[in-house]
Amino acid sequence: MINDEYFMNKAVELAEKGRGFVSPNPLVGAVIVKNGKIIGEGFHKKFGDVHAEINALKSVKESVCPAPTDKTCGGKPQSIRENFSHPDNRCGVKGATLYVTLEPCNYWEKKTPPCVPAIINSGIKKVIIGTLDCNPQTCSKGVIDLRKAGIKTKIGVLRKKVEQQNEAYFKFVKQGIPFVILKLGLTLDGRIATKTGESKWITTEPSRQFNQKLRKESDAILVGINTILKDNPRLTCRIEPKKQLTKVILDPNLLTPPDAKALQGNCPTLIFANQKSRSVILSREHNPEIIYIKSDKNNLLSWHDILKELAQRNIASVLIEGGAQVASSALQAGVVDKLYLIYAPKILGKGISFSDYLSLDGLKSAIKLNDYKIYNSGKDFILEAYVHRNN
Repeated sequence: MINDEYFMNKAVELAEKGRGFVSPNPLVGAVIVKNGKIIGEGFHKKFGDVHAEINALKSVKESVCPAPTDKTCGGKPQSIRENFSHPDNRCGVKGATLYVTLEPCNYWEKKTPPCVPAIINSGIKKVIIGTLDCNPQTCSKGVIDLRKAGIKTKIGVLRKKVEQQNEAYFKFVKQGIPFVILKLGLTLDGRIATKTGESKWITTEPSRQFNQKLRKESDAILVGINTILKDNPRLTCRIEPKKQLTKVILDPNLLTPPDAKALQGNCPTLIFANQKSRSVILSREHNPEIIYIKSDKNNLLSWHDILKELAQRNIASVLIEGGAQVASSALQAGVVDKLYLIYAPKILGKGISFSDYLSLDGLKSAIKLNDYKIYNSGKDFILEAYVHRNN
């Protein structure tokens, strides 16, 4: 059935194409509809680039005149120009409806102009919006300006779907800290490694490809020093080599070797260390940024300070990949928003569990999961869930 939900779904699909490239901006898709047909579409492609609404307007390559005698353009197809108020351009979108997943902005960003004036000048008569932008600079203001210009608006079409699509953005803007994902590969009895630390490979190749997809979609990848010392990972995104994935290493005592693979390449690297640790890391080709923060009596670094520092660097989402102490401490601190537990159909027996360092007081304090779903990944299966919040 072709209705508002149909066209908004198209806009949601378009928005998804920008995943992994637009952060800390939101994913946004836009569709322009006239006489029941899509005449233009666009999405926000990358951070600093023009927004979805502008790309949709630019995509209307030819005018869609109601009749050859239309006085606006004389019935002749016209190319859309950036000056959307030009008479030749207004014929194409005049009277059309714009479907956009997120409320159009009405303020200048550092790199891009506001979308609301372009929409007003284009001749669009109605704007259907998935959800309001929670950014205080925009929230409801874009809608108010559209209505003042005589443009009809409708808000809330597929709202929940759009908000989930931008869950990292919404948390980052509302709370000022990144959205945290914990991903673990484990056996059916909960082991992420053997008792000697061997973990390659518990899961299958399709699951490892899924892990690369998560890296592509995240702003940063985070591991502990034990993972660096035992596995010496590169912490890169192999399916998108150009992805600027920030590498984060929790290393209280600054034990990261100068030749560690994670220190190679051009991606930003952050090492969090204990304020009391002032060891000097030997110089290397690409020096990481060392951030000194406080730790507790067990020498575990403060998650509050870690997330605060990441947010200051415009990191809106972070993927935690291990190991056991990092996973346990993140769950214990209550900072994990979403879990991906990738189970291999194997039983290991004695080994390392990701919950070995958790200290909870009975069943009442057990960490609960919400909105979970299970799906296959090769011979493995994945449990995707959200961590329950008591507040």
